[in-house]
Amino acid sequence: MTAAFSRASLQPEVAAPLILAVPKGRILEECAPLLLRAGIAPDPALTDESSRALRFSTDDALLDVVRVRSFDVATFVALGAAQIGICGADVLMEFDYPEIYAPLDLGIGACRISVAAPKGDGLDDDPQSWSRVRVATKYPNVARRHFAARGVNADVVHLNGAMELAPGLGLTRLIVDLVASGSTLKANGLVETEVIAKITSRLIVNRTALKTRPEQIGAFIARFRAALAA
Repeated sequence: MTAAFSRASLQPEVAAPLILAVPKGRILEECAPLLLRAGIAPDPALTDESSRALRFSTDDALLDVVRVRSFDVATFVALGAAQIGICGADVLMEFDYPEIYAPLDLGIGACRISVAAPKGDGLDDDPQSWSRVRVATKYPNVARRHFAARGVNADVVHLNGAMELAPGLGLTRLIVDLVASGSTLKANGLVETEVIAKITSRLIVNRTALKTRPEQIGAFIARFRAALAA
C-alpha cells in the first residue's frame, strides 16, 4: 500500500507537461514556423485570433503552449507558471527578472526601442543639457535608465498605448516606444531622435526549472538551436 501510494504521488510530477508561453500578435505569427522547425506542432487554434482558448496542446505530450500578452510572457516564466517562453528583449530590459535565463536569440520580431519627438520641436537640443524631461512610455524602467545615464531626470507618464498622442496634446515632450517601420510615428507627426536598443525575441527559461528538469528543458533548447541553424 505504501509503494502504491508512492507511485501515485509521484505520477503527477512525472507526467506534468512543460509550459511554453508565447506572445499574442505579430510575434506569434513569426514564431509559428520556428516552432514547426523545432519539431513542435501545436493545436492549430493557437494561431487563430478568433479562438478564446489560452492553453493549447502540442503533438508532444510533455509540452503545452499558453498564449498571453507579450508583456506577460516574462512574468509567467519568472514566477514559474511557465518553464519556457518566447519573449521580446524589450520586455526583458524592462523587467530584468533574475529568475530568467535567455539562452537563445531567435532573430524574430526585429524592431527597436526609440526616443521620439514632434518633428522640428527642439531636435537640435543636446539631451545632456537638460535637467528634466517628461516622457510617455510603457517602458518606465527603460526610459528612466536611459535618461539617467545622460544625467537627465525623466518624469515618466506610464501609458499602455497611444503614446504618439502625448506630445501633440501637451502631455509630454517625448515618447519612448517600440518602433518597427516608423509609419505610426510619421502619421502622428513624430520622428525618432535616438535608438535606445535594437530588439529581437529570445527563448527564455526559468532558472529553477532548468535545474530541476534539466534534461527536458535542455532538449527543447537544443531543438530551438537546431531550428535556427536549419
